[in-house]
Amino acid sequence: MFTGIIEEVGTVSSFKKNSSGAEIEISCDKILEDISIGDSIAVSGACQTVIKFDKTSFTVQASNETLRCTNFEKFFIGKKVNLERALTLSSRLGGHIVYGHVDTTAKFLDKISDGISDIYKFYVSDENARYLIKKGSVCIDGISLTIADVKDGIFSVFVIPHTSENTTLKYLKNNDYVNIETDIIAKYTEQFMKPDEKTSLSLEFLKENGF
Repeated sequence: MFTGIIEEVGTVSSFKKNSSGAEIEISCDKILEDISIGDSIAVSGACQTVIKFDKTSFTVQASNETLRCTNFEKFFIGKKVNLERALTLSSRLGGHIVYGHVDTTAKFLDKISDGISDIYKFYVSDENARYLIKKGSVCIDGISLTIADVKDGIFSVFVIPHTSENTTLKYLKNNDYVNIETDIIAKYTEQFMKPDEKTSLSLEFLKENGF
């Protein structure tokens, strides 16, 4: 589990595809302070397991499913990625609850200056847009952000200079794709609200039971 508060921006130093997916080496500094084999690290929002590391980098094995659901397929040597270590019980939850389970990707459309902040606009499919609400939370490439507005699949977020300068947002170009994890609370709520076919009350049910 993660918070969406980025600790460090790392750099992809190796990307090797194989039958199981891809082996990705990421150069970084802070993340290596207390790293161990088997640790979970959010790489641009996708929870990955450390399979090896040295003094300058760590390596993960991204599955084929991860490649399908994320923007990892577009990774290249030199690509900047957001990094966050797993949440500990003594950590402050500065962002929101993030699982590192990417739902989909969204297309970056535009950046508009708004005083000291910038408004970033993205497009996401209707299937996932239904989980986005104004003032709700969304995780973009591992960054916990608040939704400013959403309409017809286009949503926007306000980004302060500190967030832009300390994440990969400053490298975004129009039509780039970012990883999206929608708020887990919205997905659970939808699931709980679905009618149970076995117990739902209907005219057919009443007739079958003599009413």
